[in-house]
Amino acid sequence: MAENIQPGTIQDQEEVKVQSGRARAALPAADLPDKVHTWPYLVRAEFIAGCILLLVLMVWSITVDAPMEEPANPTKTPNPSKAPWYFLGLQEMLVYFDPWIAGVLLPTLIIVGLMIIPYVDINPKGNGYYTFSERKFAISTFLVGFLGMWVGMITIGVFFRGPGWNLFMPWDYWDPHKVVPLTNVDLPYFLGIRSELIAMIFGAICVGGWLVGIPGAIYKWKKDSPIIRELGLVRYGIVATLFMIMSGVVVKMFLRHLFNIKYILVIPNILNV
Repeated sequence: MAENIQPGTIQDQEEVKVQSGRARAALPAADLPDKVHTWPYLVRAEFIAGCILLLVLMVWSITVDAPMEEPANPTKTPNPSKAPWYFLGLQEMLVYFDPWIAGVLLPTLIIVGLMIIPYVDINPKGNGYYTFSERKFAISTFLVGFLGMWVGMITIGVFFRGPGWNLFMPWDYWDPHKVVPLTNVDLPYFLGIRSELIAMIFGAICVGGWLVGIPGAIYKWKKDSPIIRELGLVRYGIVATLFMIMSGVVVKMFLRHLFNIKYILVIPNILNV
């Protein structure tokens, strides 16, 4: 190809890209190409977003006081004893679930769920198509469900959890002597069920209905829709189960804060959900 280049035809590549971008912007929407170069269009947007994030973090670090505390004292546990902010979501989940569920099962499901995304993806165009029009369900689920749940729990842990892990408003004084009565009850007891056996059966029905019944009813109702047909039974089951578990965490949070519901399913010494 080198012998075909005529003197005087070599142009500055950046100028060529600028002119190409201006020509593309002048085209009607119907004549726009299907693909554009990553540089400079995507990288430029990511760079601007990174600068905005850096500016926000800089302003936050200047305006919010975060002094160094005294050296750690093994004989005196700080109150509240908080994990680093990136682990506060896990620490907040301990309020709503048993430790092995909050600290082991749910984080494992998060990792496994992220790993299986490529295997349940039915977009025929493959990698590189991440716009909202191409992946409405995936982006909506991530933003509203996973990211909203995680950011919500971190926000509660950072700004609203004070001494004794009690809830305080940001403008409240963190009184270390605040006493909150333990009024949390299990859902069967809240609904008037006093028999332990009936309470276990009722809790199992609620949990099973949430994880299996609702997805099964939706599959039976919408099984002829193009998306579910393309997913198939197995992939639909995986996606639906992970989605219901994720949304179930949010439901459990609302039940605890609004109605003081502690557990839904209680099997003594075995399982508490």
